[in-house]
Amino acid sequence: MLQRALILAALVGIVALPFVLRPSHRAEGGRTDDTLVIITPHNEAIRHEFARGFAQWYRERTGRTVAIDWRVIGGTSEISRFLESEYVASFRLLWTGRMKRPWSLEVQAGFANARLSADAPAEAREAREVFLASDVSCGIDLFFGGGSYDFIQQAEAGRLVPTRVVENHPDWFRPDVMPAVFAGEPFRDSQSRWIGNVLSSYGILYNRDALTRLGIENEPMHWSDLADPRLVGQVALSDPTKSSSIAKAFENLIQQQMQIRLAALRRELPGASVEVLERRAVAEGWIAGLQLLQRIGANARYFTDSSQKPPIDVAQGDCAAGICIDFYGRSQAEVAALRSKSRPRLGFISPPGGTVSSVDPIAILRGAPHREVAEACIEFTLSPEGQKLWNLRPGTPGGPERFALRRLPVRRDFYKDAAVDALRSDPGVNPYAEGEALVYRPTWTAGVFREMAFIIRVMALDCHGELVDAWRALDRAGMPADALAVMQDLSLVSYDRVNEVIRPRLRAKNKVEELKLARELGDAFRANYREAKRMAEQRGAVAVNR
Repeated sequence: MLQRALILAALVGIVALPFVLRPSHRAEGGRTDDTLVIITPHNEAIRHEFARGFAQWYRERTGRTVAIDWRVIGGTSEISRFLESEYVASFRLLWTGRMKRPWSLEVQAGFANARLSADAPAEAREAREVFLASDVSCGIDLFFGGGSYDFIQQAEAGRLVPTRVVENHPDWFRPDVMPAVFAGEPFRDSQSRWIGNVLSSYGILYNRDALTRLGIENEPMHWSDLADPRLVGQVALSDPTKSSSIAKAFENLIQQQMQIRLAALRRELPGASVEVLERRAVAEGWIAGLQLLQRIGANARYFTDSSQKPPIDVAQGDCAAGICIDFYGRSQAEVAALRSKSRPRLGFISPPGGTVSSVDPIAILRGAPHREVAEACIEFTLSPEGQKLWNLRPGTPGGPERFALRRLPVRRDFYKDAAVDALRSDPGVNPYAEGEALVYRPTWTAGVFREMAFIIRVMALDCHGELVDAWRALDRAGMPADALAVMQDLSLVSYDRVNEVIRPRLRAKNKVEELKLARELGDAFRANYREAKRMAEQRGAVAVNR
């Protein structure tokens, strides 16, 4: 009995130890006055600097101490799924508990649906009205960081609520300070349910030593350079269905192909109407963009769930190049340059005309337990003091304490102060002055953003083994045009089919439809890849016999 008691006590101790050792929220040796709960995909460096900066700013203005309880569960896609499940559970508790109403599939599908039709079940419409009028909570105050796509989805679902910062600081939201739209990209929600906090663009991080080893003399400049067959097994990519930021990079690539096609059609068909030219450019550019991503995917070493892994692997030489967010690429290149006494080992390029600046937003979640503190935090992050943390060098006046965040603030006035520019990690870089050639057109791809990520995953990730085999065979055979055309036959995922067939099936209530669609498309792609490989090998055998 004593032995059992000792074992049980040891097990209890092991379970309890993390809770006993869990740090409490303290400031200057005591418990803090206020707490703020934030869910975020931001890394430790950003969390550290903004927790420290906000605590200092908050105490100076309120005389109170505050601690941030960070919730870090993964990327924005994981966060979105988590929030959806939490709000379903909370609303169900309200509906069945306080309201004493029976739960149904109509209620579950309707309460978070912003596009309920007029003939939707009355119960679904009522659930939607009740949810939007409620303070149903997930126990978290703020959603901070990630791509705007996920924030748009959360706002439409009703999980985000308007912040007062716009009405409290109207001078901050003039076009010359924080524009509502830039280069076609929305920088904030029209109802103030989310607001862009910092800018992101995308590019290619490359390892010069690895490129030399592969016999590649020219450094990559364009997205298409990643489709060089000499890079097979050497490109680091993220799964666009897990990382919305990388999905955004892929969307930029496709939009560039659409824009290139539109310019060509204007030259070829000078008398055609704008509508006809644009419709054709979008359809043809969609296929061209997916085909380019297919070839880049054939060179992929892997498709990771995390957007932070590719730049690390490129820096270590495990991959020759990778697609990443600009600040990840710049940070890795900077670290490599500091360690090098000769030519920097790493380089980073944002492909000309191939990317636009988009925002990482911040938003208040419905039912935020600490609403006033959340409002203050948003105000801080958008204030001149908060914005400086993104790009000033560590240790400079008003800058971060320990980490160079290497991000570009959303405020335009940040880039107009010469004294501040001298303290920056990236002096002279001004996203508003670069005159980017790529102008984002949401009507082209925003409506099929999820479908795009799904197609890329099935086409290049789910069928990766067969795709690589076909690509290698094509390369050995000298890229015969007929075999390449078979590999790149994407008629099943044409722009029209995406809107007419794929989108309805992906958004069906029965989620089994998505699994069936993935299997059907995957089987078709694999058949194409096997046939392309067969044709290429046959062509190669004929060439050898000659």
